[in-house]
Amino acid sequence: MKRTWTIIGVRDVPGSFKWYQSLFGQREARPGHDYFGQIVDTDGTVLLCLHQWGAHEHPTLTSADNATPGNGLLLFFRVDDYDNALERALALVTRLEEEPHVNPNTRTREFSLRDPDGYYVTISALS
Repeated sequence: MKRTWTIIGVRDVPGSFKWYQSLFGQREARPGHDYFGQIVDTDGTVLLCLHQWGAHEHPTLTSADNATPGNGLLLFFRVDDYDNALERALALVTRLEEEPHVNPNTRTREFSLRDPDGYYVTISALS
């Protein structure tokens, strides 16, 4: 099996780490480092990596000033607790980017919101 590790640049790794744990309904934990953390599912699958802007010399993670965070990227997560995820999301943001609806392509319920760094995050029900 092959897996990808999606890594996004963030201003505050511990803060973003806590935000994503809240969104996914995970118990609170600290990232491995102040500059890097992995959001991991209960089976050990890495769901998302958070990397502090400019912490290392990765050419595409030097600064949020060089590009709009999320440009060309859609973070799309399938969840098995959609209704609970929606409640958690509403507690994290003042408004959703896309209200709950049924996606005509996937025929699943979904909604979208922005994370603290402005990334567009879509949550889709796992049927």
